[in-house]
Amino acid sequence: MKILGHSAHQVLIVFPVGLLITAVLFDLAALATGEAQFWIVSYWLLAAGLIGGLAAAVFGVLDWSHVPGHTRANRIGLLHGLGNATVLVLFAASWWYRGTPEQVPSTAILNLSFVGAGLLLVTGWLGGELVARLSVGVDKEAHVNASNSVRDHGIIEPTTSYKDAA
Repeated sequence: MKILGHSAHQVLIVFPVGLLITAVLFDLAALATGEAQFWIVSYWLLAAGLIGGLAAAVFGVLDWSHVPGHTRANRIGLLHGLGNATVLVLFAASWWYRGTPEQVPSTAILNLSFVGAGLLLVTGWLGGELVARLSVGVDKEAHVNASNSVRDHGIIEPTTSYKDAA
């Protein structure tokens, strides 16, 4: 589904990603300063991020359902989606076990958010691979079997330059 020519999923993900990562930053600020208001802000950022993440997930599943099967894009999309579902579960557990906004979370509860944030970096990269490299959600003529983007950044030598391909 598109909004003004862009995939709704791509538009919506910025909110939960920003909210969930900011919640982690507020947790770190609370740990560093001992200030209780940081725990409260983090609690509500998590709640908002989870709601936004669920909304983005609906549109992500819709986008993925239109990616041709047996393609690199389909496999990456599946990993991206399952990874993000795991991210939401980790952050949801962190939010749930905090109990109330004022409650200071245990190390185990904070670790759920920290692991979720780390995994979010990986799944975000996979989403970037889908959009920037494979053009999924960008164009009906998406390049669903393009090679890995790592090839174009000097980590793996490209076999063809862009000039040669034109």
